[in-house]
Amino acid sequence: MDTSSPKKTCWESITDFFTSAKFLIYMGHALSTWGDRMWNFAVAVFLVELYGNSLLLTAVYGLVVAGSVLLLGAIIGDWVDRNPRLKVAQTSLLVQNSCVILCGILLMVVFQFKEQLVELYNGWILTTCYILVITIANIANLASTATSITIQRDWVVVVAGQDSSRLADMNATVRIIDQLTNILAPMLVGQIMAFGSHFIGCGFISGWNLCSMCLEYALLWKVYQKTPALATKSGQKEPQQELKQLGPQKDVEDGQSPEESSQPLMNEATVATKPDSPKQRGCCYQATEPLRTLKAGWVAYYNQNIFFAGMSLAFLYMTVLGFDCITTGYAYTQGLNGSVLSLLMGASAVSGICGTVAFTWVRKKCGLIRTGFISGMAQLACLMLCVVSVFAPGSPFDLSVSPFQDLYTHLIGEKALPEAEHSLTGVLIGVNATTTAAPAEEMPPLQSYMSVSLLFAGVIAARVGLWSFDLTVTQLIQENVIESERGVINGVQNSMNYLLDLLHFIMVILAPNPEAFGLLVIISVSFVAMGHIMYFGFAFKSLGSRLFLCCSPEQKVETVDSPSLPTTV
Repeated sequence: MDTSSPKKTCWESITDFFTSAKFLIYMGHALSTWGDRMWNFAVAVFLVELYGNSLLLTAVYGLVVAGSVLLLGAIIGDWVDRNPRLKVAQTSLLVQNSCVILCGILLMVVFQFKEQLVELYNGWILTTCYILVITIANIANLASTATSITIQRDWVVVVAGQDSSRLADMNATVRIIDQLTNILAPMLVGQIMAFGSHFIGCGFISGWNLCSMCLEYALLWKVYQKTPALATKSGQKEPQQELKQLGPQKDVEDGQSPEESSQPLMNEATVATKPDSPKQRGCCYQATEPLRTLKAGWVAYYNQNIFFAGMSLAFLYMTVLGFDCITTGYAYTQGLNGSVLSLLMGASAVSGICGTVAFTWVRKKCGLIRTGFISGMAQLACLMLCVVSVFAPGSPFDLSVSPFQDLYTHLIGEKALPEAEHSLTGVLIGVNATTTAAPAEEMPPLQSYMSVSLLFAGVIAARVGLWSFDLTVTQLIQENVIESERGVINGVQNSMNYLLDLLHFIMVILAPNPEAFGLLVIISVSFVAMGHIMYFGFAFKSLGSRLFLCCSPEQKVETVDSPSLPTTV
């Protein structure tokens, strides 16, 4: 009996882990992100292939996706807040996967009968198919945004309970899953399309999403059953209730749990008087409801105590120093081939995983707010290599060359999806764009690779600080936003991220030639620096001079001033 007891206990602990709500969330997230990454990668390639190796449809799709999230982010988040958790998760899951399946079937029809469709009604049937593909794919992306908000920003917090360390570990694990799927999923679907055909690729993605949807649905239901707290949402809004603007609240006491400190506000939201019924309101009032929701969402975001922390994260999207189509396109002009870029992409992914691991370790040693400060300084220090690369031997930096030279060629060659960031999509789009839109004359060989080497060394090294900082701000939002406002605040945060990402594409449009890329690097580093300055202001306001004191975990309790919930480490 005594010898069998330890084995039984060990087996039970393993069984408990693989049946726990935490592991089931990981599994569901892995299935969801795998399908998302395959689709985001494939849809860009499909649109390029359909439109005669042009990036026009891809650029239109990217603009529609970014504009939709920018305009509807707050409304999507408000919808997440208004409805029960299980309903939101199931609805967004079904809409997202159904749209991808429908889009895949439509693309299969287009690939199979493209020649016949071109001849029907002077090609208007084919144009209609293009519009339908982009529209349905955009709806799928909006549903994916809702899924991300409700699972990663809400369900994870509830499953973690009051344990800040457990929440940090779950966030880091979710981010590692993102990193791995960013690499492996595009590789799989790319091989299928390479050795099969685009028709087979569409069929595979549609079949995958059908199977994945059923499994994810079952996993969500199991997580919901294992976590009774998910059944109740404190301060849940009435269907017609306007967003409540958060006002200043009293400082929380050290050691007070997030649930305790947010309870007064949640109770206020719960007992709030119900507004007039829809029948008592005019049609104009109901028609303008989305506009009021949008305005109230942005006002609520501005009134958050973590406003500057969220803004600092958004400012990091205003950069060309990422592995997207712009940076890879510039690398091609500097003589790097696809093989080298794939290796650099792999090194970037490893660096990002190291950043997620470093986040959990530094947070335990120094606390959450200090982790963001340390990560920001590390990222800025690494990006100094990129600034040095602008003036290093081999750099094409020359402001005497007009930035509008060959503007059309560069626009076609560099415009791409906002989702290309952190994925292999940017590499393939950059390869295709360079091949398609390259000038007729051959480029002279480079005299030195020092500049481009320093550039990518800085970009890759900075990923450690970038991902650690991203996780820091994510957890700050999770812990400092009351439960009834998580959806709309995260929706506005996504909108801010897309806004700054759009601005960085506009910046490239204004200066697309390689000679001006050095100027874009300097502007990018400046925006990253401004973002971290805003975070420093937030951190110093929260901790004061304690920001520079890294005390032991047993002696330290971090709190965020003003309307906040404490971050206890």
